[in-house]
Amino acid sequence: MSEQENIYNPDLREESVDYKAIFLKFFRYWYFFVISIIIALAIAYFFNKFTTPVYEISSRMLVKDPQKVDPQTMIGMGTYGRAQNNIQNEIVVIKSYTVVNRTIKKLDFYVSYYIEESFKTTELYKISPIQVIFDSLVPQPTGLDFYLNPINDNTFELTVTGENIRYYNYTAHNVVPDMSLPLLEYNETHSYGEKIATPYFSFTVIKTPLYDPDHSKSNDYRFLFNNIDYLTRFYRSVSVDPIAQNSSIIRLALRGTNINKMADFLNMVMKEYLIIELEDKNKTSENTIAFIDRELEILEDSLKNSETDLRNFMTRNKVMNLETQTDFYFSNLYELQNEKAAMLVKARYYDHLKDYIIKDEGDMLIPPSSGIDDEVISGQIQNLITLYTERVELLSSSTEKNPFLKSLNEKIELAKKTLLVSIKNIISTSDITIKSIDERIDDLYAKIGDLPGLDREFFNIQRQFGIKNSLYTFLLQKRSEAQIRLASTFPDSEIIDFAMNEGQSPVTPKKSFNYMIALFFGFIIPFLFIFLRDYLNDKIIDKKDVEKLTKYPIIGHILHSTKLTNLVVLGSPKSSIAESFRLIRTNLQFMAKGKEKQCILITSDMVSAGKTFVSINLSTIFAMYGKKTLLIGFDLRKPKIYQDFGLTNTVGLSSYLINKSSLEEIIQASPVENLDVIMAGPVPPNPSELIATEKTDELFNNLKEIYDFIIIDTPPIGLVTDAFLLMKYTDNNLFVVRQGYTNKKVFASIIQDIENRDLPRISILINDVKLSKSSYGYGYGYGYGYGYYTDDRDMEKPGMVKRILKG
Repeated sequence: MSEQENIYNPDLREESVDYKAIFLKFFRYWYFFVISIIIALAIAYFFNKFTTPVYEISSRMLVKDPQKVDPQTMIGMGTYGRAQNNIQNEIVVIKSYTVVNRTIKKLDFYVSYYIEESFKTTELYKISPIQVIFDSLVPQPTGLDFYLNPINDNTFELTVTGENIRYYNYTAHNVVPDMSLPLLEYNETHSYGEKIATPYFSFTVIKTPLYDPDHSKSNDYRFLFNNIDYLTRFYRSVSVDPIAQNSSIIRLALRGTNINKMADFLNMVMKEYLIIELEDKNKTSENTIAFIDRELEILEDSLKNSETDLRNFMTRNKVMNLETQTDFYFSNLYELQNEKAAMLVKARYYDHLKDYIIKDEGDMLIPPSSGIDDEVISGQIQNLITLYTERVELLSSSTEKNPFLKSLNEKIELAKKTLLVSIKNIISTSDITIKSIDERIDDLYAKIGDLPGLDREFFNIQRQFGIKNSLYTFLLQKRSEAQIRLASTFPDSEIIDFAMNEGQSPVTPKKSFNYMIALFFGFIIPFLFIFLRDYLNDKIIDKKDVEKLTKYPIIGHILHSTKLTNLVVLGSPKSSIAESFRLIRTNLQFMAKGKEKQCILITSDMVSAGKTFVSINLSTIFAMYGKKTLLIGFDLRKPKIYQDFGLTNTVGLSSYLINKSSLEEIIQASPVENLDVIMAGPVPPNPSELIATEKTDELFNNLKEIYDFIIIDTPPIGLVTDAFLLMKYTDNNLFVVRQGYTNKKVFASIIQDIENRDLPRISILINDVKLSKSSYGYGYGYGYGYGYYTDDRDMEKPGMVKRILKG
């Protein structure tokens, strides 16, 4: 491999990153970056200005382990216990449909009011200058916008248009299933305070104390009736989480556009949770009181009858007291009867508990018994409570088809069966105890039977009265205790921080962040555009694009011409383009290594690369140098040179090669001194065959004797083989590449083919270089930054050879 090939082989040359060129590539489009950033900042500004702010407010409450009161403890049959609390369960309860729905019903969320202004809609919660008082007995259309346009201080225009309208009953709190309206159009004028009753809605619009005659009537308002079920589902999105792991303090947070409305909801939902917790705790006391009341109702009549019998007996027989032995028997019997009475109450309660469990249909939350004196049953009841709690939590986030729910239901049924067996065993034990008491009572009765008849009769009457009176007194005492407990019950949880509606900053839009995002995209969009355009570009733009595809040297460049003629050098001999051709002329002379005469071929890969333009001006620059120059138009298929010189094409190469014209007849003088031109002549049917004849050899032998420089304009080498046939006559071959036009893949394919043919004396000429493309690797003024010289005297400078070869 020659030294020149080593220099131009990209595989052997070190690659380096030209950071300055990369910077200039993007800096050239500085105005694009400025415009993009200004537009992005403007978008961010209007977004911040017209976007409704979204706030996030929060509150905190302490969720303690709830004290579960045992009903049996209330009637003296058990001990107080403490149930396990699961914070996650309480979170599910707070976000449950029941709690949220009860909260919304206690708030004034039935009608929402809005004001339309400056491309933004604002909700007027508690600050609306108008109020809608609707008839709750009449179903109202929900989700339908009513537009209210004040006309003056007394009247307004009401407009409403909607399709597929659903109605909501605010008394029954449900959607009316058989009431809908496919289309509603209404536009009427009404007065404030007037009842607007139509088949579609019924309400009255009044002015609130916030109504300002100077301001309110100049705005347009909108209101709508809300579906409570929809609102419930929306507000169930409230975020409820512990503030830390294993913490009993939870944080309730909500996002929305109206901070006052969100604060009212969060504060009310905490209060409602405490009310529900209190109701849950009172449920045990209420069930106990109800049970005692039923027992007292049964005993009351029986006690009255026994009291009457005792009073009548004592009056009739004038009995005031008993003997000492009778009194002893009576005292023992009274104690046994009190013990039996307590056992009977306990047995009845267990029967009641058993019936309660048997009748349960799957929605029991708290059995009416826990903490009983039997630890086994207490544990079983607590386990059943836990299973029901897990079932409620699972149902809140899944359906009945959940396989885990099926397994949980089976566990509940097994726990109920186990509990029923234990209760039956307790009942059996109670029956045995009662039977033993009865035997002891019967023994006393046998001893009492030996008493005198009057004493025995009095003793029996007094015994019946004593039993019923003791049981009645016992139940009255326990009911009083339950009522006192009911009145003194308070929730275990407590509110720590109420939601505040002041001093809150919006979470969106975040103005500073939006401006930063705008700056980022304002910079990155043009950056990506320029990068992708450059990355996806398949045209030759940079000098390095050529160097990566071929080992052939770049002999020079031609700047972009804005002239309408191809005779640029002739018309502007001092222009930059003329200087470019002088530089190429100098380089060609150097590459000739002192050879006085040269034959130079000009070709390209495809049409429109500018080879004819280069041929005309290169021959002109040689002629202006004082050398006898000839320009040959060897593009026999599309001859064009004669048009630029204003000559004729009636005779030329084609007529010479078929022996119709002599050499002297086809050579024409041009307007340029020292420059002659041979036209292509009439288009022949077989251009390649004509070029391959011996007549062509004769032509060049004669012309080389006459002219110092011969410039050959050939067809594109990527389309026809004419240029290959002519290269054997040339000293240098210039392959024209047009910046921004020549396709990289086409050029790579053709130049690879040329390299494979091992054709000598090939150089690359880059045409149509625009000075505005300096950032694409051509340097300032292009040629002057890459070692191209415009004066023959520079040839004598040291290092000239190496700089030209580096082209």
